[in-house]
Amino acid sequence: MIKKILLALVVVVVLVVGVAVAAIMMAPTDFRVERETTINKPRSEVYAYAKMLKNQNDWGPWHKKEPTMHQEFRGTDGELGFTSYWKGTKEDVGEGEQEITRLTPDERIDTQIRFKQPFETAVDGYMVLEPSSPDKTKVKWGVTGSVPRPLNLFMLVMDFDKEMGKDFEEGLASLKTIVESR
Repeated sequence: MIKKILLALVVVVVLVVGVAVAAIMMAPTDFRVERETTINKPRSEVYAYAKMLKNQNDWGPWHKKEPTMHQEFRGTDGELGFTSYWKGTKEDVGEGEQEITRLTPDERIDTQIRFKQPFETAVDGYMVLEPSSPDKTKVKWGVTGSVPRPLNLFMLVMDFDKEMGKDFEEGLASLKTIVESR
């Protein structure tokens, strides 16, 4: 009788481990979150404002969550290598830095965002500017990244696009309002 119970327990443990391993291997590891809006200003004006990382304090959603967060800046804002460091006390602000890694004048801004708290990871951020007309610019703002196994299991229960997407939508709406009022 005890042998049957132990055998059944071993079978259950093997099945649970097998299902967990299968889920880890099948769950996605890469993610992309992107939103877009159209700003009623020429592409050069949108680019000139958006490439300045310090301006994110005015339009970005995260600074609004904790306006008193500690910040430091290295380099010349709006130029390759400029880095914005932040440290907040709220978990959804955390600690990290964002560095400009590539600039394509009037077309694209690429950054690397390195989070230190509440967990350590890095994602690639981008903003793509496309002319809709001479006085209108379509702005795509997004991030791409990956989650290592076995942490990728969280992607089965957490919708990165939905969670982060609402922040991107809020940020783009603020960016649109600010740039169009300039």
